[in-house]
Amino acid sequence: MSKYPNSGTLNKNERKRPDKNDPDYEGSAEVDGVAYWLASWVKSGPNGKFLSISFKPKQAAAQPARSPSKSNDDEFDSDLPF
Repeated sequence: MSKYPNSGTLNKNERKRPDKNDPDYEGSAEVDGVAYWLASWVKSGPNGKFLSISFKPKQAAAQPARSPSKSNDDEFDSDLPF
């Protein structure tokens, strides 16, 4: 984890492929105890150059347990008199 709380680093992406949308800079950060991967692209806008930044959790969020889906037959059976 980071030496300082709520901080991170970005480094120049040495593996950037010119024909792909790879980030110009990559790194990691820790915010409120959660670790993130960072990606950044240098872009141009009406006010000059700026950085566009993407954050992705290092660990995927736990997926909620899926309940078995209800079949259409169950819906119709409850309303039928026979």
